[in-house]
Amino acid sequence: MDSVCSSLRVLALRLGPGQELLSSLLAFVEEQKLKAPFIITCVGSLTKATLRLANATANNTNEVIHLQERFEIVSLVGTLNREAHLHICLADKDGKTIGGHVLGDLEVFTTAEVVIGEATGLHFTREMDSRTGFPELVIQKRSEQI
Repeated sequence: MDSVCSSLRVLALRLGPGQELLSSLLAFVEEQKLKAPFIITCVGSLTKATLRLANATANNTNEVIHLQERFEIVSLVGTLNREAHLHICLADKDGKTIGGHVLGDLEVFTTAEVVIGEATGLHFTREMDSRTGFPELVIQKRSEQI
């Protein structure tokens, strides 16, 4: 296992009702030209979500659920490079939680307040890993610093 250190840059944004969280985050990353972005924290609420569950494999990707009700975002974690890898945990009206790999369709209900970090000395990409069958994170040192 290799370890790499980097300085940190912090950015924040707030999304409003009806905006789609994943595509908005990816657009923000593109606008800001972020090379190694990740979620620091996120709070807010959603009315829809499409998630891949833990049983999914490269050969069985149909472990997908489409949710449509009001949820609080209790956790959002992951990397935001072009092929974002995000996991979310949502709480329903009774406080019961469900979570999984974000596929999209995350429609904001009232707000989504997101704080994004960028490792300014790194560059994140994804490459197919034959061991897992999924594109996995590749971490590279950046030659130029912000």
